[in-house]
Amino acid sequence: MRLLTRRFCVISLSNILLLLSGNLATAAAIEEVVVKGKVLYADQVTALKTPVAVIDVPQSLSILTEEEMLRQGFTAIEDIISYIPGTNTSQGEGHRDAVVFRGIRSTADFYVDGVRDDVQYYRSLYNLEQVEILRGPNALLFGRGGSGGVLNRVSKKGQIGPTFGAINAASDSFGAHDLTADYNHSINDTSAVRLNLQIEALDNHRDSFNGDRYGLNPSLRIAISPATTLDLSYEFADHEHTVDRGIPTLDGRPDATLKDITFGTEETNKARLKANIYRAYLSHSFSDSSKGNLVLQASDFEKFYRNLYASDYDEEFVEIDGYADSTERQQQLVAGNLVNEFQTGSIEHTLLSGMEWIQTDNINARNDTLWTDSQRDKERFAVSRPMNFSRNAEGRETLLGYTPQPVNHTRSDVEVASIFVQDQVSLSSTIKLMIGGRLDHFDIAVTDRLTNQTESRADKVFSPRGGLIYKPAEQLSLYLSYSETFLPRSGEQFKKLSASAARLDPDVFESQELGLKWDFYHDISMALAIFKSEQTQAVRDSNSGETSEIVGLQVKGFEFEVKGHVSDALYLSAGYSRLEGETSVGGEPREIPDFTASLWARYQMNERLSFSLGAIRQGDAKIANNRPDFILPGYSRLDLGIEYDLSPSLSLQLQVENVLDTLYFPHAHSIHQASVGEPINARLQIRKQL
Repeated sequence: MRLLTRRFCVISLSNILLLLSGNLATAAAIEEVVVKGKVLYADQVTALKTPVAVIDVPQSLSILTEEEMLRQGFTAIEDIISYIPGTNTSQGEGHRDAVVFRGIRSTADFYVDGVRDDVQYYRSLYNLEQVEILRGPNALLFGRGGSGGVLNRVSKKGQIGPTFGAINAASDSFGAHDLTADYNHSINDTSAVRLNLQIEALDNHRDSFNGDRYGLNPSLRIAISPATTLDLSYEFADHEHTVDRGIPTLDGRPDATLKDITFGTEETNKARLKANIYRAYLSHSFSDSSKGNLVLQASDFEKFYRNLYASDYDEEFVEIDGYADSTERQQQLVAGNLVNEFQTGSIEHTLLSGMEWIQTDNINARNDTLWTDSQRDKERFAVSRPMNFSRNAEGRETLLGYTPQPVNHTRSDVEVASIFVQDQVSLSSTIKLMIGGRLDHFDIAVTDRLTNQTESRADKVFSPRGGLIYKPAEQLSLYLSYSETFLPRSGEQFKKLSASAARLDPDVFESQELGLKWDFYHDISMALAIFKSEQTQAVRDSNSGETSEIVGLQVKGFEFEVKGHVSDALYLSAGYSRLEGETSVGGEPREIPDFTASLWARYQMNERLSFSLGAIRQGDAKIANNRPDFILPGYSRLDLGIEYDLSPSLSLQLQVENVLDTLYFPHAHSIHQASVGEPINARLQIRKQL
């Protein structure tokens, strides 16, 4: 099957390249009108003339532009998620981005320019045009995963014509510093080069935390002809930082008396990442009604982290566990899309068809901690600040070590071949229909290097998507949608596949959504959605061996978002969501707050001076599945900002987070691992336009 899928991909790639080369001389240029924050990147690259507006997408989504991220002082994915309805942050064990999309936690549903980016790490924002958060499963465009939603980062690319740039330098009261630079240079009438750079020294409020991040992203744009554009880019990332799993709970709540204690050390709790990503993007317009694009990507990630964390706690003593984990991942990707616009009678069609091929090689190894006194992976210690790990609870000396051999060591070979088709149908001026599906062939083989045994599984999964849009007015749309996606039994990161799991079908997620979108009063946009999602799991009876299906996690909820200029001086963005969930055994799931609410407002006093205010409110959430006695308390946080333009090209910005110095716990990975929110922190930034 692997040979067949490779042939399928090569044939599809050859056909696309042949079409591109055969039409270079005759194709006409396509004019794209892009309003930042109003269209998805996927629509920009596949749309024929004007990109499809958000109001015509039958799905709940939010878009943040580079300008919005700068003005709100965002420096991480977590900052963005805090202000997005229907989503909330997850700890990610202190070493990776993790987002809860509509009650479903994910560490892999991340994309760059529509291309999968599923390695576990903290993603930088220095080289982004905008960030898009889509809620609800959407396998048609993104393939497997995305069970609750996806987050797509749109990278900056060279622009032919203008020469421009900017330098940002910032420092905060914790002692963190960062410098970013963005420079675009037009070489001639047909090419431009752009360079984005990041240098960051990390620090925060915790006793033991430090780190550095470096990022480099040069890109080149070449206009091969009036109809054909080629974008080439390389991204390098070098990150190192402290891993922090938070504090234990007492009587079902995070123990606030431990808020200043780190249950690890700077030397032990470390995460390191090195990444090299190469990408080529070719776009060609065959005619005014036909367009195609092709993406080639190769990436190489090396990730290592180790940590100590609290696994149990009795107020006087804490039990410490830990491990060291390494991942090496190489991935190659080929993706191509064709978009054609045509009519059948009075009905207009925009037909999207495409293919994707991904080859992933993943090597993972994990060693447990091993304390010399007990020769166990867990050890009990007296609680102190800072923690003393040289003498255990019994008063005996002990040293931290690791198992000489890995407790888990696997190599995973994954190959995915996909084809999809989607038709956007305009039945009339008021009724639009979106219908399509994707066929994925997911093939995985996992070799246990400790036993030299290999388990494999091949899944063929069809994922449908449908949406109906009613537009009684140009600025108003009502929609009803249905979508599906799937998650293979190897999980998000392909680290293991047991013999029993290899015999089971993937989990299937389906979602129904009813929504309204309305652009009104100046450029204010409002979106409202009611949804229900459900997971179906295959299970095997341990006695009879028979396979059956059960309903897994179920989530239903409501989302509301409004954003835009209330007046020339006042910009407002607000969101609210309320979710309810149920596990497969009828209990309450973890990491689903009773509600989330956010508000951000910016007022332009005059040409030079502006003020901003941000507020976040999150309700109670369960720390663990089916454990109602363990609660992550709700919290409120208030942020303030001021920005002053010293000159047309030089601005000064001050952001103060958590102005009221509230003690809060934004998320928890497990019962005794609750993160401590940052106290009051001021960040001063200066920005120079070049």
